[in-house]
Amino acid sequence: MTTDLSPLFEPRGVVVAGASSHPGKFGFVSLHNILACGYEGDVFALGREAGEVLGVQVLDSADQIPEGRADLVFVCTPPSANEALIREVAARGVRAVFMAAGGYSEAGADGRAAEDDLVALCDELGLILAGPNGQGVVSPPVDLCAQIVAPYPPRGAIAIASQSGNFVSSFQNYATQTGIGVSRAVSAGNAAQLGIVDYLDWFAQDPQTAVSLIYVEGIEDGRQFYERAAAVARVKPIVVLKGGASTGGQRAAASHTGALATDDAVFDGMCRQAGLVRARNVEDAFEAAASFATQPLPAGNRVAVLTSVGGWGVLTADAMAGTTLDLVELPSELRAELDAKLPPRWSRNNPIDMAGGETRDTIPEVLELIAAHPDIDSVIFLGLGIQSNTAALMRSGPFYPDHGIERIVDFHERQDARYATTAAEVSERHGKPILVATELAVAAPDNAGVVATRRSGRLCYAAADRAVRALDAMSRYATFRQRRGL
Repeated sequence: MTTDLSPLFEPRGVVVAGASSHPGKFGFVSLHNILACGYEGDVFALGREAGEVLGVQVLDSADQIPEGRADLVFVCTPPSANEALIREVAARGVRAVFMAAGGYSEAGADGRAAEDDLVALCDELGLILAGPNGQGVVSPPVDLCAQIVAPYPPRGAIAIASQSGNFVSSFQNYATQTGIGVSRAVSAGNAAQLGIVDYLDWFAQDPQTAVSLIYVEGIEDGRQFYERAAAVARVKPIVVLKGGASTGGQRAAASHTGALATDDAVFDGMCRQAGLVRARNVEDAFEAAASFATQPLPAGNRVAVLTSVGGWGVLTADAMAGTTLDLVELPSELRAELDAKLPPRWSRNNPIDMAGGETRDTIPEVLELIAAHPDIDSVIFLGLGIQSNTAALMRSGPFYPDHGIERIVDFHERQDARYATTAAEVSERHGKPILVATELAVAAPDNAGVVATRRSGRLCYAAADRAVRALDAMSRYATFRQRRGL
């Protein structure tokens, strides 16, 4: 049975326990972040200092919290104070505990005993417990940023659960940079009561979430994790990043969260069998999740690559080697249609190298032809932003805006924005993924094509090989679903 995590992710009110006026302490930072990011529920501060912190009156007793006005307590107090605190806030109607405080199982035998007592207490009181030793919980649908770090990501459809708070931050940083937002995020910390799979169960039922993105270092009950994660993967995709693949990494995981790392080869096989998408690094993990969150699933593995110039297409073809993707041979009727749109020097093959011969309407028309063809399941589009890059150099030069330069600059930027918008519209119209890749995503993030891609709600991939890996992840998951009749 799925544990109801709504008190954690959608609380009516939040209590910050250990509130402090010192801006370097967790009790200040967490209170600041909750208030500064727009949470509209009630916010209460418990602490030993009289007066106000950030305009909130500090209460010295939980008895002063109006009953039923807060579902979540964010705990920044040390283990010695927490049993009495939890009993007191539970009596006022709190139903969820986020334990930011450390000093539990990661700290040795005494900490382990304290953690066991903490779990027993929460079980006794019917409370859900996230942490301890956690970084925070974020829930953009209700404007909640209850965490001791930054950033606060934009709202989107990626749900994050991690055994490392740092990776929650990493994924949120990418969400902020790319504009591909987050539905929920939680640092599981030591996962004393709620494990990663408990969050996965709830995310599977969460209408705000399209894909789960998790980081794990160790799993105590491999069979239970497999069975429950496999059930979730039948509903929504799960992207997994795992630490502790090497001997050194396993030692680091044990000292970090007290986790016992699993055998990596066994874990890899489990992911394949359960339908989980395993990523090799943090960038690939986020970009796979972002693709699931914003692109339709491909019906098959047949890919067309559209490129302005040949070199990018060659390296994209190389990147596809060893993946499940098929750089499909162009059907003869599609080749004939492209002949009518492209100059005679075009590649007449896949990758479709336009050889720099595009005119005002070439790219929109060719994208439509490719995506509409029943033998093409997905498209990778390379070369967006070239015109705007030229425009940027003209705009910054000494001759702008004279000599007709202003007009051509405006034209170039409009065209790139149009290409990005068209890619998203054609993708949605035909229900096929169209992935746009250019190094300008990081080299010139204000490029008109890059900006328009983000405004369309899509990820602009920083390199073709990264787009290939994301599309391969989608293709493998789509195959998993098809083979199970989903």
